[in-house]
Amino acid sequence: MSAVKYEVMAVYSVAAGDEGAQALAEKFKAMIEANGTLESIDEWGKRKLAYPINDEPDGYYVVYTFTAEPEFPAELDRIFKITEGVLRSLIINKNN
Repeated sequence: MSAVKYEVMAVYSVAAGDEGAQALAEKFKAMIEANGTLESIDEWGKRKLAYPINDEPDGYYVVYTFTAEPEFPAELDRIFKITEGVLRSLIINKNN
């Protein structure tokens, strides 16, 4: 099976400060690099959310573009869901 191109947008909590959000961004960057090829990482930084999530008005936005085997995004999504400090995440298959 060949690698597929994906884009992930993640919104991290800034309740622990920008440093906490940047640490999460680095953690997921390392995970993507270990399981695929990271093409780009676009840190939008702290932005106001459209609506509060968990009573938080702001989030730290990061967009990752990478290629990986088709099995990896499901595992990545599972880890996003169970990681403290991840407010939202969305994984998109860019090959479609």
